Amino acid sequence: MRIYIVIPAHNEDQHIAKTMESLVQQQLKPAQLVVVNDHSSDDTLKIANEYAQKYSWIKVVEKKSTDEHLPGAKVIEAFYKGYETINEHFDVLCKFDADLIFEKDYLFKIAQHFQSDSSLGMVAGTCYIQQENQWVEENLNQRDHIRGALKAYRKECFAEIGKIKKSIGWDTLDELLAKYHGWKTLVDPSLKVKHLKPTGHHYSPGAAILQGVATYKMRLGIVLTLLIGAKRAWVKQNPKILMSYIRGFWQAQKEGVDFMVDSDQGKFLRRHRWKGILRRFK
Repeated sequence: MRIYIVIPAHNEDQHIAKTMESLVQQQLKPAQLVVVNDHSSDDTLKIANEYAQKYSWIKVVEKKSTDEHLPGAKVIEAFYKGYETINEHFDVLCKFDADLIFEKDYLFKIAQHFQSDSSLGMVAGTCYIQQENQWVEENLNQRDHIRGALKAYRKECFAEIGKIKKSIGWDTLDELLAKYHGWKTLVDPSLKVKHLKPTGHHYSPGAAILQGVATYKMRLGIVLTLLIGAKRAWVKQNPKILMSYIRGFWQAQKEGVDFMVDSDQGKFLRRHRWKGILRRFK
């Protein structure tokens, strides 16, 4: 099974060497690995180039953008810069962050899952962050949600969902659209991935507003937006996050922002989110 990996990286010189080292040590080596240096002002490019010089299956692409760290469009624009350089001869395409440490058998076990079930469209492990000298699960979402930091798509699924949307909320929408098209998704809790930076660590204050815009664009409605924003505010211990979600939603509605999904897909997305919420209460 041929696995291709694209890693967008912006000012990651404190972490990217650990990520790269964990990938070159994989039991099942990637067929191609592309690092996209996204306007870094530190030694990210230098470190990535050192690995590209050592391994023929690694290459580095440079992208000019901005220093602002907002979730969504920026990282996906960088992803596509790398995606445009690869060929179509892959079985699985991964979008990984540049601050992860994978166990040596991670890609091998991901491939095993895809090979054992042809209906699996997306597979991933679980992120862990370091707290008080121990690694604990980064509990930001439901445990069956595939995190944006470590996406792995079957080629056919990636094409059917329309690839990745260039918008905040892409890492929820891709999974829901996969299910809409009949694909299964899987989070294997035995695949523990060390996440060196907590999610949202460097997000600007406008990030939560953009999250509210995303819930509007996914046709989730104001009630689900309130619930999603409230959960994130509780996890981050910041009540202002909820208000920013609401502000973003109403702003998008007022401006008539284009939806990312059609009405049938929106109905499916709402139903799926409500089922998840009710399941947790039960």
